Amino acid sequence: MLVAMRLIESGFTNFHIYEKDTDIGGTWRVNTYPGIACDVPSHYYTYQNEPNPGWSSRLPQGNEIQDYLVEVAEKHGLRKYITFNREVTDCEHDGTQWSVQVRDGAIESFDFVIACCGLLFHPNYPDIQGLESFQGPCFHSARWDHSVDLVGKRVGLIGTGSTGAQILSSLSERDLELKIFLRTPQWVFPLPDRKYTKFEKKITKWFPSVARFGHFFYRVTFENLFAKAVIKPGWQRRLMSWACKKNLATVKDPELRARLTPDFEPLCKRLVMSTSYYSALQKDNVIIADGNIARIDNDSVTTEDGERHELDVLVLATGYDAHAYFRPMNLKNKNGVSLNDVWEEGPFALRTVAVPGFPNFFFTLGPQSPIGNFSAISIVETQIDYILKCISQATEKQIQTLEPTAQATDAFNEMVYAAMPNTIWVTGCTNWYIGEKGIPSAWPFTGARFREELREPRLSEYGVDAAVDVYPGLFHVFQYFWPALPQSKEALKKAAIGIAAMLRVHGTSLRDPPKPS
Repeated sequence: MLVAMRLIESGFTNFHIYEKDTDIGGTWRVNTYPGIACDVPSHYYTYQNEPNPGWSSRLPQGNEIQDYLVEVAEKHGLRKYITFNREVTDCEHDGTQWSVQVRDGAIESFDFVIACCGLLFHPNYPDIQGLESFQGPCFHSARWDHSVDLVGKRVGLIGTGSTGAQILSSLSERDLELKIFLRTPQWVFPLPDRKYTKFEKKITKWFPSVARFGHFFYRVTFENLFAKAVIKPGWQRRLMSWACKKNLATVKDPELRARLTPDFEPLCKRLVMSTSYYSALQKDNVIIADGNIARIDNDSVTTEDGERHELDVLVLATGYDAHAYFRPMNLKNKNGVSLNDVWEEGPFALRTVAVPGFPNFFFTLGPQSPIGNFSAISIVETQIDYILKCISQATEKQIQTLEPTAQATDAFNEMVYAAMPNTIWVTGCTNWYIGEKGIPSAWPFTGARFREELREPRLSEYGVDAAVDVYPGLFHVFQYFWPALPQSKEALKKAAIGIAAMLRVHGTSLRDPPKPS
Protein backbone atom coordinates (compact mmCIF):
# COMPACT_ATOMS: atom_id res chain seq x y z
CA MET A 1 0.00 0.00 0.00
CA LEU A 2 2.78 2.42 0.89
CA VAL A 3 4.66 1.70 -2.34
CA ALA A 4 1.47 2.44 -4.26
CA MET A 5 0.88 5.70 -2.40
CA ARG A 6 4.45 6.86 -3.00
CA LEU A 7 4.27 5.99 -6.70
CA ILE A 8 0.97 7.78 -7.17
CA GLU A 9 2.31 10.86 -5.37
CA SER A 10 5.22 10.97 -7.84
CA GLY A 11 2.84 10.72 -10.80
CA PHE A 12 3.75 7.14 -11.69
CA THR A 13 0.76 4.85 -12.24
CA ASN A 14 2.20 2.07 -14.40
CA PHE A 15 2.39 -0.55 -11.66
CA HIS A 16 0.39 -3.46 -10.35
CA ILE A 17 -0.09 -5.16 -6.97
CA TYR A 18 -0.71 -8.89 -6.56
CA GLU A 19 -2.48 -9.94 -3.36
CA LYS A 20 -2.90 -13.63 -2.64
CA ASP A 21 -5.82 -13.14 -0.24
CA THR A 22 -9.30 -11.74 -0.62
CA ASP A 23 -8.72 -8.23 0.69
CA ILE A 24 -6.11 -5.78 1.96
CA GLY A 25 -4.82 -5.63 5.53
CA GLY A 26 -2.35 -8.48 5.73
CA THR A 27 -1.77 -9.76 9.25
CA TRP A 28 -4.47 -7.48 10.68
CA ARG A 29 -7.08 -9.04 8.42
CA VAL A 30 -5.88 -12.64 8.79
CA ASN A 31 -5.30 -12.65 12.55
CA THR A 32 -8.54 -12.45 14.49
CA TYR A 33 -7.77 -14.34 17.70
CA PRO A 34 -9.33 -13.10 20.99
CA GLY A 35 -7.46 -10.15 22.47
CA ILE A 36 -5.47 -9.33 19.34
CA ALA A 37 -3.93 -5.88 19.59
CA CYS A 38 -0.77 -4.04 18.62
CA ASP A 39 1.79 -3.58 21.37
CA VAL A 40 3.11 -0.44 19.68
CA PRO A 41 1.24 2.83 20.41
CA SER A 42 -1.41 3.56 17.81
CA HIS A 43 -0.16 6.97 16.69
CA TYR A 44 3.26 5.40 16.07
CA TYR A 45 1.74 2.43 14.26
CA THR A 46 0.42 4.78 11.58
CA TYR A 47 1.64 6.05 8.23
CA GLN A 48 3.48 9.24 9.03
CA ASN A 49 1.48 11.29 6.51
CA GLU A 50 -1.84 9.60 7.28
CA PRO A 51 -2.65 10.38 10.93
CA ASN A 52 -5.71 8.68 12.35
CA PRO A 53 -7.86 10.66 14.81
CA GLY A 54 -10.12 7.65 15.30
CA TRP A 55 -7.85 5.48 17.45
CA SER A 56 -9.82 4.40 20.51
CA SER A 57 -6.83 3.72 22.75
CA ARG A 58 -3.06 3.88 23.10
CA LEU A 59 -2.67 0.24 22.06
CA PRO A 60 -5.05 -0.36 19.16
CA GLN A 61 -7.13 -3.49 18.65
CA GLY A 62 -6.51 -5.56 15.55
CA ASN A 63 -9.86 -4.74 13.92
CA GLU A 64 -9.16 -1.01 14.36
CA ILE A 65 -5.87 -1.31 12.49
CA GLN A 66 -7.63 -3.22 9.72
CA ASP A 67 -10.28 -0.48 9.49
CA TYR A 68 -7.57 2.17 9.32
CA LEU A 69 -5.78 0.38 6.48
CA VAL A 70 -9.04 0.03 4.53
CA GLU A 71 -9.73 3.76 4.98
CA VAL A 72 -6.27 4.68 3.69
CA ALA A 73 -6.68 2.37 0.68
CA GLU A 74 -10.04 3.93 -0.16
CA LYS A 75 -8.73 7.47 0.28
CA HIS A 76 -5.89 6.90 -2.19
CA GLY A 77 -7.89 4.76 -4.61
CA LEU A 78 -5.52 1.83 -4.30
CA ARG A 79 -7.94 -0.98 -5.11
CA LYS A 80 -7.85 -0.30 -8.85
CA TYR A 81 -4.15 -1.25 -8.81
CA ILE A 82 -4.71 -4.53 -6.94
CA THR A 83 -5.89 -7.94 -8.06
CA PHE A 84 -6.96 -10.21 -5.20
CA ASN A 85 -6.73 -14.00 -4.93
CA ARG A 86 -3.59 -13.82 -7.11
CA GLU A 87 -0.72 -15.55 -5.36
CA VAL A 88 2.67 -15.09 -7.01
CA THR A 89 4.47 -18.42 -7.15
CA ASP A 90 7.49 -17.71 -9.39
CA CYS A 91 9.62 -14.75 -10.47
CA GLU A 92 12.32 -15.28 -13.08
CA HIS A 93 14.68 -12.70 -14.56
CA ASP A 94 15.86 -13.13 -18.15
CA GLY A 95 18.59 -10.50 -17.98
CA THR A 96 16.23 -7.72 -18.98
CA GLN A 97 12.87 -8.16 -17.25
CA TRP A 98 11.12 -10.15 -14.56
CA SER A 99 8.49 -12.72 -15.53
CA VAL A 100 5.96 -12.92 -12.71
CA GLN A 101 3.82 -16.05 -12.60
CA VAL A 102 0.72 -16.43 -10.44
CA ARG A 103 -0.81 -19.66 -9.22
CA ASP A 104 -3.36 -19.89 -12.03
CA GLY A 105 -0.48 -19.97 -14.54
CA ALA A 106 -0.75 -16.42 -15.90
CA ILE A 107 2.58 -14.69 -16.56
CA GLU A 108 3.30 -10.97 -16.87
CA SER A 109 6.53 -9.03 -17.34
CA PHE A 110 7.87 -6.16 -15.24
CA ASP A 111 11.05 -4.09 -15.05
CA PHE A 112 11.12 -3.97 -11.24
CA VAL A 113 9.62 -6.22 -8.58
CA ILE A 114 9.12 -5.25 -4.93
CA ALA A 115 8.09 -7.93 -2.42
CA CYS A 116 6.08 -6.49 0.48
CA CYS A 117 5.05 -9.83 1.95
CA GLY A 118 5.48 -9.00 5.62
CA LEU A 119 7.57 -10.87 8.15
CA LEU A 120 5.31 -12.99 10.35
CA PHE A 121 2.86 -14.90 8.18
CA HIS A 122 3.77 -18.60 7.88
CA PRO A 123 2.63 -20.32 11.12
CA ASN A 124 5.04 -22.53 13.03
CA TYR A 125 3.39 -25.75 14.17
CA PRO A 126 5.07 -27.52 17.10
CA ASP A 127 6.77 -30.85 16.51
CA ILE A 128 4.82 -32.83 19.12
CA GLN A 129 4.16 -36.55 18.86
CA GLY A 130 0.50 -37.23 18.09
CA LEU A 131 -0.51 -33.61 17.43
CA GLU A 132 -2.49 -34.62 14.34
CA SER A 133 -4.40 -37.23 16.38
CA PHE A 134 -6.14 -34.69 18.62
CA GLN A 135 -9.86 -35.27 17.99
CA GLY A 136 -11.20 -31.94 19.19
CA PRO A 137 -10.84 -28.58 17.43
CA CYS A 138 -7.13 -27.74 17.10
CA PHE A 139 -5.94 -24.58 15.34
CA HIS A 140 -3.11 -22.07 15.19
CA SER A 141 -3.72 -18.62 16.62
CA ALA A 142 -3.16 -17.16 13.14
CA ARG A 143 -5.99 -19.31 11.79
CA TRP A 144 -8.52 -18.89 14.59
CA ASP A 145 -11.70 -20.95 14.16
CA HIS A 146 -14.55 -18.71 15.30
CA SER A 147 -17.10 -21.46 14.67
CA VAL A 148 -15.85 -23.21 17.83
CA ASP A 149 -17.86 -22.27 20.92
CA LEU A 150 -15.46 -22.12 23.87
CA VAL A 151 -18.03 -21.55 26.60
CA GLY A 152 -17.80 -24.26 29.24
CA LYS A 153 -14.96 -25.99 27.41
CA ARG A 154 -11.55 -27.20 28.59
CA VAL A 155 -9.15 -25.19 26.44
CA GLY A 156 -5.41 -25.87 26.19
CA LEU A 157 -3.01 -23.11 25.12
CA ILE A 158 0.52 -23.87 23.87
CA GLY A 159 2.78 -20.85 23.54
CA THR A 160 3.64 -18.01 25.92
CA GLY A 161 4.87 -15.23 23.62
CA SER A 162 3.04 -11.99 22.84
CA THR A 163 0.19 -13.75 21.06
CA GLY A 164 -0.20 -16.33 23.83
CA ALA A 165 -0.27 -13.56 26.44
CA GLN A 166 -3.03 -11.69 24.59
CA ILE A 167 -5.11 -14.85 24.16
CA LEU A 168 -4.62 -15.75 27.82
CA SER A 169 -5.70 -12.32 29.03
CA SER A 170 -8.82 -12.44 26.87
CA LEU A 171 -9.92 -16.05 27.46
CA SER A 172 -9.36 -15.82 31.22
CA GLU A 173 -12.38 -13.51 31.36
CA ARG A 174 -14.69 -16.09 29.75
CA ASP A 175 -16.67 -18.97 31.22
CA LEU A 176 -14.20 -21.74 30.42
CA GLU A 177 -11.27 -23.65 31.90
CA LEU A 178 -7.97 -22.51 30.43
CA LYS A 179 -4.88 -24.66 30.78
CA ILE A 180 -1.54 -23.00 29.93
CA PHE A 181 1.36 -25.26 29.00
CA LEU A 182 4.21 -23.18 30.35
CA ARG A 183 7.66 -24.24 29.21
CA THR A 184 9.58 -20.96 28.93
CA PRO A 185 8.32 -18.05 31.05
CA GLN A 186 8.63 -14.60 29.48
CA TRP A 187 9.54 -11.19 30.81
CA VAL A 188 6.53 -8.90 30.67
CA PHE A 189 6.87 -5.14 30.33
CA PRO A 190 3.91 -3.24 31.85
CA LEU A 191 3.22 -0.83 28.98
CA PRO A 192 -0.03 0.77 30.11
CA ASP A 193 -2.98 1.05 27.77
CA ARG A 194 -5.74 3.60 28.12
CA LYS A 195 -8.82 4.75 26.23
CA TYR A 196 -8.69 8.07 24.41
CA THR A 197 -11.40 10.53 25.39
CA LYS A 198 -13.83 12.14 22.94
CA PHE A 199 -12.03 15.43 23.47
CA GLU A 200 -8.66 13.90 22.55
CA LYS A 201 -10.15 12.41 19.38
CA LYS A 202 -11.63 15.75 18.38
CA ILE A 203 -8.34 17.53 18.96
CA THR A 204 -6.44 15.08 16.75
CA LYS A 205 -9.18 15.38 14.12
CA TRP A 206 -9.18 19.18 14.11
CA PHE A 207 -5.39 19.41 14.36
CA PRO A 208 -3.71 16.49 12.53
CA SER A 209 -0.36 17.92 13.64
CA VAL A 210 -1.20 16.69 17.15
CA ALA A 211 -1.37 13.09 15.88
CA ARG A 212 1.85 13.64 13.92
CA PHE A 213 3.49 14.85 17.09
CA GLY A 214 2.27 11.67 18.79
CA HIS A 215 3.94 9.66 16.03
CA PHE A 216 7.18 11.59 16.54
CA PHE A 217 7.00 11.36 20.35
CA TYR A 218 6.50 7.60 20.45
CA ARG A 219 9.10 7.00 17.76
CA VAL A 220 11.71 8.97 19.69
CA THR A 221 10.71 7.24 22.95
CA PHE A 222 10.84 3.71 21.53
CA GLU A 223 14.07 4.31 19.63
CA ASN A 224 15.85 5.87 22.59
CA LEU A 225 14.51 3.45 25.20
CA PHE A 226 13.68 0.04 23.73
CA ALA A 227 16.12 0.22 20.83
CA LYS A 228 19.10 1.39 22.85
CA ALA A 229 18.29 -1.07 25.63
CA VAL A 230 18.75 -4.04 23.31
CA ILE A 231 21.82 -2.85 21.42
CA LYS A 232 24.14 -1.92 24.29
CA PRO A 233 24.40 -1.86 28.10
CA GLY A 234 23.32 1.35 29.78
CA TRP A 235 20.62 3.04 31.81
CA GLN A 236 17.97 2.10 29.25
CA ARG A 237 18.65 -1.60 29.72
CA ARG A 238 18.73 -1.26 33.49
CA LEU A 239 15.44 0.68 33.47
CA MET A 240 13.68 -1.86 31.25
CA SER A 241 14.98 -4.72 33.38
CA TRP A 242 13.82 -3.01 36.57
CA ALA A 243 10.32 -2.43 35.13
CA CYS A 244 9.97 -6.08 34.09
CA LYS A 245 11.10 -7.36 37.48
CA LYS A 246 8.84 -4.88 39.27
CA ASN A 247 5.92 -6.15 37.22
CA LEU A 248 6.76 -9.77 38.07
CA ALA A 249 6.73 -8.83 41.77
CA THR A 250 2.96 -8.24 41.50
CA VAL A 251 2.51 -12.04 41.53
CA LYS A 252 1.67 -12.70 45.18
CA ASP A 253 2.33 -16.44 45.43
CA PRO A 254 6.12 -16.90 45.80
CA GLU A 255 6.04 -20.38 44.23
CA LEU A 256 4.10 -19.12 41.23
CA ARG A 257 6.38 -16.09 40.97
CA ALA A 258 9.42 -18.37 40.93
CA ARG A 259 7.84 -20.46 38.20
CA LEU A 260 7.17 -17.35 36.14
CA THR A 261 10.74 -16.05 36.49
CA PRO A 262 12.76 -16.48 33.26
CA ASP A 263 16.34 -17.75 33.42
CA PHE A 264 17.54 -15.12 30.93
CA GLU A 265 17.87 -11.35 30.90
CA PRO A 266 14.92 -9.11 30.02
CA LEU A 267 14.88 -8.11 26.33
CA CYS A 268 16.82 -11.20 25.22
CA LYS A 269 13.54 -12.41 23.74
CA ARG A 270 10.95 -10.08 22.27
CA LEU A 271 9.24 -8.46 25.24
CA VAL A 272 5.63 -9.26 26.02
CA MET A 273 3.75 -5.99 26.63
CA SER A 274 0.90 -6.36 29.07
CA THR A 275 -0.52 -5.04 32.33
CA SER A 276 -3.09 -7.86 32.60
CA TYR A 277 -1.01 -10.98 31.95
CA TYR A 278 0.02 -11.77 35.53
CA SER A 279 -3.43 -11.06 36.95
CA ALA A 280 -4.95 -13.36 34.33
CA LEU A 281 -2.56 -16.15 35.30
CA GLN A 282 -3.77 -15.92 38.90
CA LYS A 283 -7.47 -16.36 38.11
CA ASP A 284 -9.32 -19.45 39.34
CA ASN A 285 -10.20 -20.69 35.85
CA VAL A 286 -6.57 -20.64 34.69
CA ILE A 287 -4.33 -23.65 35.34
CA ILE A 288 -0.60 -23.70 34.65
CA ALA A 289 0.72 -27.05 33.43
CA ASP A 290 4.19 -28.29 32.54
CA GLY A 291 5.12 -26.95 29.12
CA ASN A 292 7.34 -29.90 28.25
CA ILE A 293 4.83 -31.98 26.31
CA ALA A 294 5.60 -35.66 25.75
CA ARG A 295 2.71 -36.54 23.43
CA ILE A 296 -0.86 -35.80 22.42
CA ASP A 297 -3.48 -38.57 22.33
CA ASN A 298 -7.00 -38.10 21.00
CA ASP A 299 -8.46 -35.85 23.71
CA SER A 300 -5.51 -35.18 25.99
CA VAL A 301 -2.02 -33.80 26.35
CA THR A 302 0.51 -35.76 28.37
CA THR A 303 3.42 -33.80 29.80
CA GLU A 304 6.87 -35.08 30.68
CA ASP A 305 6.03 -35.01 34.39
CA GLY A 306 3.58 -37.85 33.63
CA GLU A 307 0.38 -35.84 34.07
CA ARG A 308 -2.44 -36.33 31.56
CA HIS A 309 -4.55 -33.25 30.73
CA GLU A 310 -7.93 -33.87 29.11
CA LEU A 311 -9.00 -31.09 26.73
CA ASP A 312 -11.85 -30.17 24.43
CA VAL A 313 -10.00 -27.57 22.36
CA LEU A 314 -6.29 -27.03 21.67
CA VAL A 315 -4.90 -23.64 20.60
CA LEU A 316 -1.37 -23.29 19.20
CA ALA A 317 0.16 -19.85 19.79
CA THR A 318 3.52 -21.09 18.57
CA GLY A 319 4.60 -18.21 16.37
CA TYR A 320 5.79 -17.99 12.79
CA ASP A 321 8.68 -18.80 10.52
CA ALA A 322 10.40 -15.44 10.90
CA HIS A 323 13.06 -16.25 8.31
CA ALA A 324 10.85 -17.22 5.38
CA TYR A 325 10.46 -13.62 4.22
CA PHE A 326 8.71 -13.67 0.81
CA ARG A 327 9.23 -17.40 0.33
CA PRO A 328 7.85 -19.93 -0.71
CA MET A 329 7.72 -17.72 -3.81
CA ASN A 330 10.45 -19.13 -6.05
CA LEU A 331 12.92 -16.50 -7.28
CA LYS A 332 15.39 -17.27 -10.09
CA ASN A 333 17.91 -15.16 -11.97
CA LYS A 334 18.96 -15.38 -15.63
CA ASN A 335 21.45 -18.14 -14.78
CA GLY A 336 18.75 -20.31 -13.25
CA VAL A 337 20.08 -19.79 -9.73
CA SER A 338 17.32 -19.63 -7.12
CA LEU A 339 17.27 -17.46 -4.05
CA ASN A 340 16.90 -20.61 -1.95
CA ASP A 341 20.33 -21.68 -3.22
CA VAL A 342 21.86 -18.28 -2.46
CA TRP A 343 20.30 -18.26 1.01
CA GLU A 344 21.14 -21.87 1.76
CA GLU A 345 23.31 -20.89 4.74
CA GLY A 346 20.95 -18.17 5.90
CA PRO A 347 19.32 -15.01 4.53
CA PHE A 348 21.39 -11.86 3.93
CA ALA A 349 20.85 -8.63 2.03
CA LEU A 350 22.32 -5.26 1.10
CA ARG A 351 20.87 -2.63 3.43
CA THR A 352 18.02 -5.05 4.28
CA VAL A 353 16.31 -4.64 0.88
CA ALA A 354 18.21 -6.37 -1.98
CA VAL A 355 20.32 -9.45 -2.77
CA PRO A 356 23.28 -9.89 -5.15
CA GLY A 357 22.43 -11.89 -8.27
CA PHE A 358 18.83 -10.67 -8.46
CA PRO A 359 18.68 -7.37 -10.36
CA ASN A 360 15.80 -4.92 -9.99
CA PHE A 361 14.34 -6.95 -7.12
CA PHE A 362 13.68 -5.33 -3.75
CA PHE A 363 11.84 -6.26 -0.58
CA THR A 364 10.78 -4.86 2.78
CA LEU A 365 11.49 -6.17 6.28
CA GLY A 366 14.39 -8.22 4.97
CA PRO A 367 17.36 -9.66 6.89
CA GLN A 368 18.79 -7.35 9.60
CA SER A 369 15.76 -5.04 9.56
CA PRO A 370 14.95 -3.36 12.89
CA ILE A 371 12.33 -5.76 14.21
CA GLY A 372 10.96 -6.53 17.66
CA ASN A 373 9.15 -3.96 19.76
CA PHE A 374 9.03 -1.30 17.04
CA SER A 375 6.56 0.01 14.49
CA ALA A 376 6.79 -2.10 11.35
CA ILE A 377 5.16 0.75 9.44
CA SER A 378 7.93 3.15 10.45
CA ILE A 379 10.57 0.65 9.34
CA VAL A 380 9.06 0.04 5.91
CA GLU A 381 8.59 3.76 5.33
CA THR A 382 12.38 4.11 5.48
CA GLN A 383 12.95 1.06 3.30
CA ILE A 384 10.38 1.97 0.67
CA ASP A 385 11.65 5.54 0.34
CA TYR A 386 15.13 4.07 -0.27
CA ILE A 387 13.84 1.50 -2.78
CA LEU A 388 11.90 4.06 -4.79
CA LYS A 389 14.93 6.36 -4.84
CA CYS A 390 16.90 3.45 -6.33
CA ILE A 391 14.28 2.93 -9.02
CA SER A 392 14.01 6.67 -9.69
CA GLN A 393 17.76 7.02 -10.15
CA ALA A 394 17.89 3.98 -12.41
CA THR A 395 15.09 5.45 -14.53
CA GLU A 396 16.53 8.95 -14.71
CA LYS A 397 20.02 7.69 -15.59
CA GLN A 398 18.75 5.01 -17.97
CA ILE A 399 20.31 2.21 -15.95
CA GLN A 400 18.73 -1.01 -17.12
CA THR A 401 19.45 -3.13 -14.06
CA LEU A 402 20.37 -2.48 -10.46
CA GLU A 403 22.05 -5.44 -8.84
CA PRO A 404 23.88 -5.28 -5.48
CA THR A 405 27.52 -6.25 -5.60
CA ALA A 406 28.75 -9.06 -3.40
CA GLN A 407 31.48 -6.79 -2.04
CA ALA A 408 29.05 -4.08 -0.92
CA THR A 409 26.68 -6.65 0.57
CA ASP A 410 29.48 -8.38 2.47
CA ALA A 411 30.78 -5.06 3.78
CA PHE A 412 27.32 -4.04 5.00
CA ASN A 413 26.72 -7.33 6.77
CA GLU A 414 30.19 -7.46 8.29
CA MET A 415 29.50 -4.03 9.77
CA VAL A 416 26.22 -5.32 11.23
CA TYR A 417 27.67 -8.60 12.51
CA ALA A 418 30.59 -6.82 14.19
CA ALA A 419 28.14 -4.90 16.39
CA MET A 420 26.20 -7.98 17.53
CA PRO A 421 28.35 -8.85 20.59
CA ASN A 422 27.11 -5.69 22.32
CA THR A 423 23.46 -6.64 21.89
CA ILE A 424 21.20 -8.40 24.37
CA TRP A 425 20.16 -11.07 21.85
CA VAL A 426 23.42 -13.00 22.15
CA THR A 427 23.41 -13.42 25.94
CA GLY A 428 22.39 -17.06 25.85
CA CYS A 429 18.62 -17.29 25.42
CA THR A 430 16.90 -18.76 22.39
CA ASN A 431 14.76 -16.36 20.39
CA TRP A 432 13.20 -16.10 16.96
CA TYR A 433 15.70 -13.45 15.90
CA ILE A 434 18.55 -15.98 15.74
CA GLY A 435 19.24 -17.24 12.21
CA GLU A 436 20.83 -20.41 10.92
CA LYS A 437 24.35 -19.04 11.46
CA GLY A 438 23.58 -18.18 15.07
CA ILE A 439 23.51 -14.46 14.25
CA PRO A 440 20.40 -12.44 15.10
CA SER A 441 18.54 -11.12 12.07
CA ALA A 442 18.06 -7.76 13.71
CA TRP A 443 19.48 -4.23 13.64
CA PRO A 444 22.24 -3.64 16.23
CA PHE A 445 22.24 0.16 15.89
CA THR A 446 19.81 3.01 16.54
CA GLY A 447 16.78 3.90 14.46
CA ALA A 448 18.51 7.13 13.43
CA ARG A 449 21.47 5.09 12.14
CA PHE A 450 19.09 2.90 10.14
CA ARG A 451 17.49 5.92 8.48
CA GLU A 452 20.92 7.36 7.73
CA GLU A 453 22.16 4.10 6.18
CA LEU A 454 19.12 4.08 3.88
CA ARG A 455 18.86 7.81 3.27
CA GLU A 456 20.34 7.82 -0.24
CA PRO A 457 21.25 4.96 -2.59
CA ARG A 458 24.92 4.51 -3.42
CA LEU A 459 24.93 3.38 -7.04
CA SER A 460 28.46 2.08 -6.68
CA GLU A 461 27.00 -0.61 -4.36
CA TYR A 462 24.93 -1.83 -7.31
CA GLY A 463 27.77 -2.38 -9.74
CA VAL A 464 26.93 0.76 -11.69
CA ASP A 465 30.06 2.54 -12.92
CA ALA A 466 30.94 5.37 -10.58
CA ALA A 467 31.01 7.73 -13.57
CA VAL A 468 27.23 7.48 -13.82
CA ASP A 469 26.90 8.70 -10.26
CA VAL A 470 29.84 11.09 -10.01
CA TYR A 471 29.53 12.76 -13.39
CA PRO A 472 25.84 13.30 -14.11
CA GLY A 473 26.70 16.47 -16.02
CA LEU A 474 28.23 14.49 -18.86
CA PHE A 475 24.99 12.61 -19.30
CA HIS A 476 22.94 15.83 -19.21
CA VAL A 477 24.94 17.03 -22.20
CA PHE A 478 24.83 13.57 -23.80
CA GLN A 479 21.04 13.31 -23.43
CA TYR A 480 20.59 16.80 -24.90
CA PHE A 481 22.01 15.62 -28.21
CA TRP A 482 20.42 12.15 -27.89
CA PRO A 483 17.58 12.60 -30.43
CA ALA A 484 20.00 13.78 -33.11
CA LEU A 485 22.40 10.90 -32.69
CA PRO A 486 22.46 8.15 -35.30
CA GLN A 487 22.11 4.47 -34.50
CA SER A 488 24.49 2.57 -32.20
CA LYS A 489 23.48 4.79 -29.26
CA GLU A 490 24.43 2.01 -26.85
CA ALA A 491 28.02 2.09 -28.09
CA LEU A 492 28.09 5.86 -27.69
CA LYS A 493 26.71 5.58 -24.20
CA LYS A 494 29.44 3.11 -23.23
CA ALA A 495 32.00 5.44 -24.72
CA ALA A 496 30.66 8.30 -22.62
CA ILE A 497 30.97 6.18 -19.48
CA GLY A 498 34.55 5.37 -20.44
CA ILE A 499 35.37 9.03 -21.04
CA ALA A 500 33.88 10.01 -17.69
CA ALA A 501 35.85 7.29 -15.92
CA MET A 502 39.06 8.43 -17.63
CA LEU A 503 38.39 12.04 -16.63
CA ARG A 504 37.82 10.91 -13.06
CA VAL A 505 41.21 9.22 -13.04
CA HIS A 506 42.89 12.38 -14.29
CA GLY A 507 41.07 14.58 -11.78
CA THR A 508 38.84 16.50 -14.21
CA SER A 509 35.30 17.35 -13.09
CA LEU A 510 32.23 17.48 -15.31
CA ARG A 511 29.78 17.83 -12.43
CA ASP A 512 28.55 21.27 -13.59
CA PRO A 513 28.93 21.48 -17.37
CA PRO A 514 27.74 24.55 -19.30
CA LYS A 515 24.08 24.35 -20.25
CA PRO A 516 23.38 23.97 -24.00
CA SER A 517 21.76 27.06 -25.49
